[in-house]
Amino acid sequence: MNNNIRFELSFKNISQLENKLNFCKLNNIKNINIPCKGLIKKELFNSTIKFISKNFNEFNVTYHYSLYHQYSKNKDESYQYFIDFVKNSHINRNYEILLVSGSNKKKNFDSVDVLAYLKKEKDLKVKLGIAYNPYLKKYYNISSERERFERKFSTGLINSIWFQYGTDIKVLQNELTYLKKITKDEKLNLFGSLFIPSKQFIARFKFRPWKEVYISEKFLFSLDNFFNFTSDLVSFYKNNNITPVIETDFSSSEKLDSVYTFFRK
Repeated sequence: MNNNIRFELSFKNISQLENKLNFCKLNNIKNINIPCKGLIKKELFNSTIKFISKNFNEFNVTYHYSLYHQYSKNKDESYQYFIDFVKNSHINRNYEILLVSGSNKKKNFDSVDVLAYLKKEKDLKVKLGIAYNPYLKKYYNISSERERFERKFSTGLINSIWFQYGTDIKVLQNELTYLKKITKDEKLNLFGSLFIPSKQFIARFKFRPWKEVYISEKFLFSLDNFFNFTSDLVSFYKNNNITPVIETDFSSSEKLDSVYTFFRK
């Protein structure tokens, strides 16, 4: 079961990270994602990579690299910083990179720009994951996602697509059909964000909705409906070879069991 799921870790310091990694080991979880947001950026982000590489190299890690959060002084220095990070990923074969622009895109330094710069690099063989939000056009009147994807894909540097979370499976299906048409026979790994519903999760989202994350009010006001949708989304992921990425906290036996509930059916 664990081989078909990825788990995103959230932590405030290396001590918390160590506890969560030990919990993962205890529960035979090998596939983990490390985000680059909130407190996990710059020094803590770098320390995390070193700590995992030295002490927990049995994990299959995907590091999210936020161009916004890792930005330093100016575009040129930030780009060199990223190049060094990419080169280091070849040394540490236990991790892959998901490149994201970040919550606020930097002018001339978002994922589209950086991929175009990377394509011009000599002797730098790299494959990256990119994020894709299927819900932007319908729910946020942002029509650039497809055009941005085509520019990213045209670089030849993409090996995986990571779908943003949302609660409209018809929209997700339409965008998946479009992506398959564009990528044709090229084999790309697909990943999909998954949140496990709970009263606490709903309360937090109502209080402070996340930017460009669409959740229908039908699910925010009915936990039963939210559970039913989550089962449907898990089935959709399974039927379309999309690996789920658990983004809610799972670091207790009770919470982990609630995750697995949706994969036992």
